[in-house]
Amino acid sequence: MSHFFRDRFILKSIFIIVLVSAMSSFPALAGSMDPRSLYDSYDTYRLADVSGPRMKHAELIQHLEKLQHEMKGVMSIEVVGRSAEGRTINLLTLGTGKKKILFWSQMHGDEPTATMALLDIVSYVGKNLGSPDVQRLLKETTLLIIPMLNPDGAEHFQRWNAQGIDINRDALRLQSPEARILKKVRDQHIPEFGFNLHDMDARLPVATTGKLAAIALLAPAIDSANTDTPVRVKAKKVAALITEVLSRYIPGHIVRYDDSYERRAFGDNIQKWGTSTVLIESGGWKDDPDKLFLRKLNYVTLLSAITAIAGKTYEKADISKYETLPESGKKIFDLIVSGVTLVSSDTLPSATVDIGFVQGRARGRSSDSRTLLQVSDVGDLSTSPTLERWNAEGKKLSMEAFRLGKNIEVDSIAKKLR
Repeated sequence: MSHFFRDRFILKSIFIIVLVSAMSSFPALAGSMDPRSLYDSYDTYRLADVSGPRMKHAELIQHLEKLQHEMKGVMSIEVVGRSAEGRTINLLTLGTGKKKILFWSQMHGDEPTATMALLDIVSYVGKNLGSPDVQRLLKETTLLIIPMLNPDGAEHFQRWNAQGIDINRDALRLQSPEARILKKVRDQHIPEFGFNLHDMDARLPVATTGKLAAIALLAPAIDSANTDTPVRVKAKKVAALITEVLSRYIPGHIVRYDDSYERRAFGDNIQKWGTSTVLIESGGWKDDPDKLFLRKLNYVTLLSAITAIAGKTYEKADISKYETLPESGKKIFDLIVSGVTLVSSDTLPSATVDIGFVQGRARGRSSDSRTLLQVSDVGDLSTSPTLERWNAEGKKLSMEAFRLGKNIEVDSIAKKLR
């Protein structure tokens, strides 16, 4: 080979290597919807203004209006009804495809992880309208999103609606306006797939290993016999695909939610009514009190599921990967203080016990709760799983200072044990 051709060959090779390297270092620009690209580029697309779970209805509306403006007519917002206290319940619609997919989140007002993730998903679509993957998604699917079904519960950060009704146990009687709205949207659009999005106890372990359960999945039963219909089988395949995606990031931390039939619940009934439904419950992750990492996993999981539904690739999923998931076990404590003697100022006898703490909840913004622990259990906790255990043998503490339900600063606990 002459020097001329050799030098041209070397330069061309260097150019190709540099080009490939540059392309791989900017996954966000491609708008690729494979799970790895979605995971790696998440910070580019997440809604940065949403930094914690205590988002109220008015703040949600501001985000939706801003996103709608940025979407250039691709997303519509419809007020489909009002809550018991009169707040609007909104349905977002993206895409024009025949495969309709319904998402509903925060039917329990204090379970907001997926609400944040749904806003991130809308942000991703809006910033990638020119991407072939996003264009295909909008052509093949219609996304129907109710990001906050229980705005009154969100306002007060409580499970129930303003009437004190658990909306997820009101699918038959339909006594709450929020339940009637969800039923109306389901019946009007008849979606092929549904995603029922919740938060579960952040300190539940995997029953078989004791590891923290980060995400729980469920293709709900349609009857007490646990019958598999074609509709439910499709849901199981989607759940199996989701299991594969999550296993890349949280292997050993995925569980199958209790599949006992609950005749009053929306997931079970929407499955029965003909919409293949998957329940996703966000649990806990170490050093993630606001569940921002789990928000990211919801984002990756749901976009991956949408892509699989659009391309029908979920049909090849191995159902056994879902069906063989372990169930969750008993609650994990954040901290157990072992062997402490609690004394009372009155006539009550002292007792040597273990004190179990879980992540506390402050009255203000979520960031206020990061250093708070709540007394969750007192007694013999020697066999209870915990993230951290402190030995306090020989230490005496006040019963009143450590009564059940009390929030205590972590630093204050440590000082009392010195």
